[in-house]
Amino acid sequence: MRAVTFDFGQTLAELDTAMLASRLAERGVTVAASALEDARPAMWRRYNEAIRAGLGGHPWVLLMATLLRSAGVEEAAVDPLSEWLFIEQPRRNLWRRPIAGMIDRVRALRARGIPVGVISNSEGGLAGLISEMGWTHDFDVVADSGALGMEKPDRAIFDWTAEGLGVHPAEVVHVGDSWAADYLGARAAGMRAVLFRGRDLMPSGAVLEVDSRGAACESPDELDEVLRAMGLSGG
Repeated sequence: MRAVTFDFGQTLAELDTAMLASRLAERGVTVAASALEDARPAMWRRYNEAIRAGLGGHPWVLLMATLLRSAGVEEAAVDPLSEWLFIEQPRRNLWRRPIAGMIDRVRALRARGIPVGVISNSEGGLAGLISEMGWTHDFDVVADSGALGMEKPDRAIFDWTAEGLGVHPAEVVHVGDSWAADYLGARAAGMRAVLFRGRDLMPSGAVLEVDSRGAACESPDELDEVLRAMGLSGG
């Protein structure tokens, strides 16, 4: 293994629920950040369902509507708020709360001379968000589905990223939280895959194939162990 790619949302950074609560308050809707936190699993289950069903395009509005509905927002307000937040997303991206320890892992990999990329089903402004967070120089390639016109789990976006990293897909480990988009998508593209904090979102009856090409982990420390076990090499 010669390179590593990461999903962005829920892998490197997660939904900033405090910021979302503040944005909703701008529209006269009061929702506690804790209620939004509790509603996140429902949102991601809906995301995986949409990907498995072959829903084209990044289903951002669907995700947000599921989150707001699950957090107790009045039904009549759910769709208008979701649409407004989507329009605002390029200007005020809500997925900006760093997941503790993950960017440190990225930097440690690159310090060893290992190419690192991002593969994200996003809205086209991911490079700008990464710059805003001060992470521009931490990634060799950023594959944003909204900018490229290709999305996970289609293998085209995985192939595009591997080419940009200068490696074959079989030499890449992809790390992400979505069972459908990240884990199954990467394996189908010939990469190794690590499901990061996503076991609770797997569909009923799904079997996690933990073998030489796949694994799961719940923390940055566990990720280190998994990458070592997969034989990741570097400078």
